[in-house]
Amino acid sequence: MPLSPEQMRKVRDFNPRRIERFRETMKKKRDARLKIAYERARKEIGTLSRRDLFIAGLYLYWGEGNKSGQANVGISNTDPAVILAFLDWAEVMGMPKEDMYVRMHLYVDMDVKKEMLYWSKILKLPLSQFRKPYIKTSTLSGITYKTVGHGTCNLRFENMPMWEYITMALQYMREQHTRPYLSYERGVRRK
Repeated sequence: MPLSPEQMRKVRDFNPRRIERFRETMKKKRDARLKIAYERARKEIGTLSRRDLFIAGLYLYWGEGNKSGQANVGISNTDPAVILAFLDWAEVMGMPKEDMYVRMHLYVDMDVKKEMLYWSKILKLPLSQFRKPYIKTSTLSGITYKTVGHGTCNLRFENMPMWEYITMALQYMREQHTRPYLSYERGVRRK
């Protein structure tokens, strides 16, 4: 018995196997595109030099770094790779790891000791460099986005000369990016 067009559409459109094959096909296509993009980026970026890390770290600090107190240089993030990039930059800047301290921002339903051990292992810093964590009274299970994972890691050090240098380096970078705008505002054309 032939099926009506509506019945054919229902069988075709709502078939779980068909839907799953479509998802798998689309995932394979997306993965192939991402692999090509990754390889292109890897080739174009290459190995980062000390200067590359220096400049990248300044941009990272400009966007994500702590700028709320004199002599206090630091970064807060939930992504371990961001914190490790900051550590790489700190090494390039000549900031000893021994002078750094960590303060965690955790939720009341998180295992504090487990999270501190996690970050200690990731950062290769002893627990003696960890300060008392801030525990937020809301629960991790209550938030709608789950990017927090292991809490927020706040990595800091205090060093007035380094803070002054970084502040002035950021001022110089601002000038590099705003010069065309400022020149235009004053009616001066840039060559």
